[in-house]
Amino acid sequence: MRGVSAMDGIHTIYSVLALYSLAVLQLGLRVVSSGSLAPHPFNRLRKSGQKKCDITVKDKRPVNLDIGTIALPITAIASILHRASGAFIFFAVAILLALLGQSLSGPEGFAAAQECLNSFIGKLLVWGTLAGIIYHSVAGVKHLVMDAGIGETMEGGIRGAQLVFVVSAVLIVIAGLWVW
Repeated sequence: MRGVSAMDGIHTIYSVLALYSLAVLQLGLRVVSSGSLAPHPFNRLRKSGQKKCDITVKDKRPVNLDIGTIALPITAIASILHRASGAFIFFAVAILLALLGQSLSGPEGFAAAQECLNSFIGKLLVWGTLAGIIYHSVAGVKHLVMDAGIGETMEGGIRGAQLVFVVSAVLIVIAGLWVW
């Protein structure tokens, strides 16, 4: 008798997923053939003799967007910066964890990490990471306040984004003074 390996578990998962996919596919074919659910819009067109390509859509959206000329609202800028700061924090913390690992390797590693953090680039990295954490945290608090039902209107969103920028700027300057 052989033992159970990780590959057996993976094969079992694949088998269950394959059976599930077949069951969903068969159920979907049954529903389409019986017509018990609402018919697809193209089925209505096929019955009338019209083809898919005969459908005309009056679309007023621009075809080619020049991202440099679009004026984004302040709420969109705040949202984009919130996501970007989260991504930046992810990579910056990875670098700082590598420095922590180096500092824990021994006295020579500690001295090298200390020298790196005392350099201009090291201080800039620490300040940039703190700036990202500060902005991401302040914007996250704004989202929590909005989840509580405060500031959900357009005016409230604009005021909240302005508040995030002001509070973040003040805290980032204070962090810069602390680091430098």
